[in-house]
Amino acid sequence: MPAAGKRRESDLIKEAEAVVIECSDGVALHGHIWSTTSKRSNGNVVINPATGVAARYYHYYARFLAEHGFDVLTYDYRGIGLSRPERLRDCGYRWRDWGERDFDAALGFMEAQRPGRELFVVGHSIGGFLPGLSAHGDRVARMLAVGAQYGNWRDYAPDHRGRLFVKWHLLMPAVTLLAGYFPGRLLGWLEDLPKGVALDWAFQRGWDNPRSAEKKDASKSFGNFHAPILGLTVTDDDIGTVQAIRRGLSHYRNARVEEVLLAPDDLGFPRIGHFDLFHARHAAGFWLDTLLWLRDGTNPWPHKKPPEHLVFA
Repeated sequence: MPAAGKRRESDLIKEAEAVVIECSDGVALHGHIWSTTSKRSNGNVVINPATGVAARYYHYYARFLAEHGFDVLTYDYRGIGLSRPERLRDCGYRWRDWGERDFDAALGFMEAQRPGRELFVVGHSIGGFLPGLSAHGDRVARMLAVGAQYGNWRDYAPDHRGRLFVKWHLLMPAVTLLAGYFPGRLLGWLEDLPKGVALDWAFQRGWDNPRSAEKKDASKSFGNFHAPILGLTVTDDDIGTVQAIRRGLSHYRNARVEEVLLAPDDLGFPRIGHFDLFHARHAAGFWLDTLLWLRDGTNPWPHKKPPEHLVFA
């Protein structure tokens, strides 16, 4: 986010209510509720961040949604941002905890705070995969999944696969095992990560092995998720490729998934990549389009489907 955006963050946060979310295992998560001033509510939205991205990055989008009739919850997963423990070293938090416990708690919290309304999810990167791990995913009415995947190296864009493999699957676990956590901020590679999360990403523990206990355990919760999903990626996303989102969203076997592939030119920008769509520069374009899906269940880009023949290895 540019310097000007950072200077405005302190003023922006005054518009939200700071909240504490208690998980089933006693871990406390920190977040904010952005309340709509509209007389007519369009429902509740829970925003799930990407791995290593603090919830504050989504605050501008949360405020935008609140201005358009939604009550919105932003929150940090355990081990990240405002939910970081005093000691992160050798912390065993894993991706599975983020879905089974953190998202599940966020879902229940928002239902209790704003009862009687439809609940929608905006999931960025891993945030679009985690809802399938929740025991209460059947309460979700609709999900917008942006670049939703879990970092399988086979799915990285071919021109960048070697570089990304070295970065995330060799260097990251090596540094993590030495330090006891992944010092992402020190390296300029996203936020610091708990050891368990970093190793889940690096070594792909469980999700692609049909015989793994993790995949078998998660199968029931994914099967209970029936909400329509709009799975979106952009052509210059080296991580969240079409192959990657198909792999990630294929776990939602009982949900209707609509795929969208946009080019940067479709949104009026020369470059988008994996992280840019939640930047405030997209408020007058992409963000407005997302309202059609969240509010009405209408795909804003029905003619932007990726080729059918693209399949994962």
